[in-house]
Amino acid sequence: MVYLYLILAVLLETVGTSALQASQQFTRPLPSVVVVLAYAGAFYLLSLTLVSLPVGVVYALWSGMGILFIAVIGWTVFGQRLDMAAVMGMGLIVAGIAVIQLFSDTTPH
Repeated sequence: MVYLYLILAVLLETVGTSALQASQQFTRPLPSVVVVLAYAGAFYLLSLTLVSLPVGVVYALWSGMGILFIAVIGWTVFGQRLDMAAVMGMGLIVAGIAVIQLFSDTTPH
């Protein structure tokens, strides 16, 4: 259940970050409200994961998944392009998350 909370938290954070881009520096009311609500929900769900997992591991997973989701949304929705260095850097982040999940004793397997 803890990983479901984490995935939902990341999805809400992704919605919030996408709405932040759409809010145009908080000048558009509806996206601005979505930012606040999505981030509030994301942080609440994130706090639930911290009951079972170490904060460092949770933050690594949170940030890694968030980077990937936002990169895809930025590319597909906002037309933002990534160069090879950015893609490779994100790949290294995913590799780091995989190492933590597969080999670290700090996470339940």
